[in-house]
Amino acid sequence: MAGIVGYGVYIPSYRIKVEEIAKVWGDNAQAVSKGLVVNEKSVPASDEDTATISVEAARNALKRANINPQKIGAVYVGSESHPYAVKPTATIVAEAVEASPDLTAADLEFACKAGTAGMQVCMGLVDAGNVEYGLAIGADTAQGAPSDALEYTASAGGAAYLIGSQDTVADFEGTYSFTTDTPDFYRREGKPYPRHGGRFTGEPAYFKHVLSGAKGMMEKMGTEASDYDHAVFHQPNGKFYIRAAKKLGFTEEQYKTGLLTPMIGNTYSGATPLGLAAILDIAQPGERIFAVSYGSGAGSDAFSITVNDKIEEKRDLAPKVQDMIQNKEYVDYAVYAKFKGKLRMAGLTPR
Repeated sequence: MAGIVGYGVYIPSYRIKVEEIAKVWGDNAQAVSKGLVVNEKSVPASDEDTATISVEAARNALKRANINPQKIGAVYVGSESHPYAVKPTATIVAEAVEASPDLTAADLEFACKAGTAGMQVCMGLVDAGNVEYGLAIGADTAQGAPSDALEYTASAGGAAYLIGSQDTVADFEGTYSFTTDTPDFYRREGKPYPRHGGRFTGEPAYFKHVLSGAKGMMEKMGTEASDYDHAVFHQPNGKFYIRAAKKLGFTEEQYKTGLLTPMIGNTYSGATPLGLAAILDIAQPGERIFAVSYGSGAGSDAFSITVNDKIEEKRDLAPKVQDMIQNKEYVDYAVYAKFKGKLRMAGLTPR
């Protein structure tokens, strides 16, 4: 099957702490942080959006892949915060990395799993011989209404994967998806912020789909949790992530590397791809990775991946996840609100 030829990430450098948000709304910061397993989150600057994040991640993926971008035959950008309602982000990325014009491109939406859906499409195109390389990106500048619980976690970041069949750093052993019509979270056209179903988002939505997707993948592969060295799951918060991992039989040693929410929040479409990248940053040849995304609406994509020898020569060619996590500058709520367009000034339309 197809494999990962190169991967790249981008996380905005600005951060806001849970304590800063809680102070504004009179919440108990310690209780929020402990309950969600989130300490701080990334904040996009005023000139950063899903397009800029995608371009930076894609350029870093190309640094690791070291291929001619003209050989990319497909570009897919998965996000729920595309900067344009009618104008693809994928064409912006393709032009910026000098991959156009001989390619197919499209934007994908499936809440937080649109990025992994793009990876599956690229896998299929490569395996079918229709393209030599496909570029799949999961990126978001997630929205959370002022004082909403989402405001503590909704963050920004993304990861890009160049998928092909030659000179791979890791190979896909298989993929499996579990999908139903479960409307746990949604945002209407033209509305600035999403709505969510509270406790309904847990058992009937996130856990049902993540656990079912994971179990379906293991049944398909004939594997169990102990067969993998690393595991990563979608992480709307740290609490859900850890609970899902433990329910499936994974140990802290297996799931800890991919857990990024406590440090950068929930990057939505970028969450599982970023967690996977963090694992690839430290994984050794021959190790196996288990990855499961989740998107409200609802569905999960699961992957079984094996790391190969090429990882050693490619992983240092671009910034690693931890490099970007450590490169940070804290902002207060006023600056955060300005960057996120939460302040509406007379006569001006928020971005």
